[in-house]
Amino acid sequence: QVQLVESGGGLVQPGGSLRLSCSASGINFKIAPMNWYRQAPGKQRELVATVDSGGAADWAGFVKGRFTVSRDWARNTMSLQMNSLKPEDTAVYYCNTRWCQRDYWGRGTQVTVSS
Repeated sequence: QVQLVESGGGLVQPGGSLRLSCSASGINFKIAPMNWYRQAPGKQRELVATVDSGGAADWAGFVKGRFTVSRDWARNTMSLQMNSLKPEDTAVYYCNTRWCQRDYWGRGTQVTVSS
């Protein structure tokens, strides 16, 4: 059974930082591609970052060097370090993987950027 569990969300002031984590089980984490998505109220879910099995990352344009994604293969976790947060970063952030030709999602973690 594939499970993805996000953690680390919360309320932060503009310009602040948060670190999200995604714990994965039920997949071969060493080879599974991993992604972060987000969905703001009233908007479609959008890709934030993707990191392949080798650790190479790709980013959405709005990240602009503010976020860093990493994988810990020993702990089967993926992290998203978010710096210089803006109010428009407010969203539910989801962990995602495509495994055995099927998409799996975590339940998400809320990130709110507000003064």
